[in-house]
Amino acid sequence: MVSTKHTLVALVQDKPGVLNRMVSLFRRRGFNIASIAVGSCETPGFSRITFVVDGSETLVEQVRKQLLGKVVEVIKVSDITDDDKVVRELALIKVKAPAASRSEIIQMVGIFRADIVDVSPDSLTIEITGTEDKIESLLGLVQSFGVKEVTRTGRIAMLRGVHGGGE
Repeated sequence: MVSTKHTLVALVQDKPGVLNRMVSLFRRRGFNIASIAVGSCETPGFSRITFVVDGSETLVEQVRKQLLGKVVEVIKVSDITDDDKVVRELALIKVKAPAASRSEIIQMVGIFRADIVDVSPDSLTIEITGTEDKIESLLGLVQSFGVKEVTRTGRIAMLRGVHGGGE
């Protein structure tokens, strides 16, 4: 069985404990959740959850069906791994930035269409939005200056075009 990263998008009711029950189901099946992002969506009272999990297509499909069958508040779960989609992630990167290297860092930030969102005497905080590859590329370049801290949202995804809600 080939194991690959799958992007699952779930529409759920906003109720306490829903996320915990969903994550517990993944845990019981032995899945490692690579990233998870939760937020409100276009329908009041509902949220959209994007999971990235590593597993075979068969096991991921089993979990998808179990989420629908066992977690009452789950309305819909779609595996959009192979679909035409828009995928983004947000990262904040705090980089050591003494005066001598600031202009070089600022140039890199500009090339990646990122933003400087905080400046301190010894560091710059960069905000970057894009694909995981774009974020990894910028991280690789600023490593030489010294990365003090990184925080990332995890993947969010949406089908392209007229499709909606993971349909």
